[in-house]
Amino acid sequence: MNTSKKLFIIPVLGVMLLSSSCSGKKTEAANAESSKIESLSKPRVKVQKVFEKDVEQTREFTATVQANITNKIAPQNPVRIEEILVEVGDRVKKGQKLVQMDANNLKQAKTQLDNKRVEFNRVDELFKVGGVSKSQWDSQKMALDIAETSYKNLIENTQLISPIDGIITARNYDNGDMYSGNPVLVVEQITPVKLLVNVSETYFSNVKKGMPVSIQLDVYGDRTFNGEVSLIYPTIDPQTRTFPVEIKINNQSQEVRPGMFARATMSFGTKQHIVVPDLAIIKQPGTGDRYIYVVNKNGKVSYNKVELGRRIGDTYEIISGLKDGDAVVTAGYSRLSNGIEVEIENKK
Repeated sequence: MNTSKKLFIIPVLGVMLLSSSCSGKKTEAANAESSKIESLSKPRVKVQKVFEKDVEQTREFTATVQANITNKIAPQNPVRIEEILVEVGDRVKKGQKLVQMDANNLKQAKTQLDNKRVEFNRVDELFKVGGVSKSQWDSQKMALDIAETSYKNLIENTQLISPIDGIITARNYDNGDMYSGNPVLVVEQITPVKLLVNVSETYFSNVKKGMPVSIQLDVYGDRTFNGEVSLIYPTIDPQTRTFPVEIKINNQSQEVRPGMFARATMSFGTKQHIVVPDLAIIKQPGTGDRYIYVVNKNGKVSYNKVELGRRIGDTYEIISGLKDGDAVVTAGYSRLSNGIEVEIENKK
């Protein structure tokens, strides 16, 4: 090979080496740019690992406060009302006279009773000396007993007495009115008062007589009243899958009144459940379903339907749909869809 050819080969090789070097740099730059674009195309999310822990199983029930006992005061027969001795709001004692009805029938009954007693006494004396038969004595005794019973019934229907300690909550007549069917008065016992709530059959074995109940009344804001389970109905309603539970509030102060709206909170112990931030929960539009995005080991998300329990501050108890140790998305899920790969922003 002559010198001219050697001189030609050297520049060519230089050009080739330079070209190869530039091409390698361009490839590296292209790959870096591609990686950067791919990274930017992945949604960036924040995640939080969640774990099981003891969660108090409390449930809130709503109810309307009821009087412990309600008595409707009325006579047995249509009689004119002579005088009503109490007014709505009055506190009354057991045995207190509340209403005086017309006494004409009572006077007649008293006269008849006195006559029957005189007749019986006369027949009784004759029977002792053999002047009348046993059947005649029996007949007079029966007539006297009937007259006494009638008189006692009329006393009860002429003087209407309160059967309980309580408060007058209704008055339906005025003095001089003829009783016509509705109760003259309504007396309610408000020490204690009671609530009736319907509890899910899930907790049937957890509810015990005497167990404490925390009660709040809308009228008193955040103030809490103490109650306890006083009665548990023994059967389940097949339509609602619930059973009634009666709760009593001592109410010595009589601040709680029938008709008030109440919220009763009952505790059924604790269970191991996962708790997640409320930021992680997504509501499915048009339904009541709730979902959470979970990031798997491959960096992809799954759209998990979950069942919520109670709210605890800024978190929610999860009944089902998550596993212990799952990484849930708490921010950046607006661009997510099921199965998409993501970049974890707060990964450590």
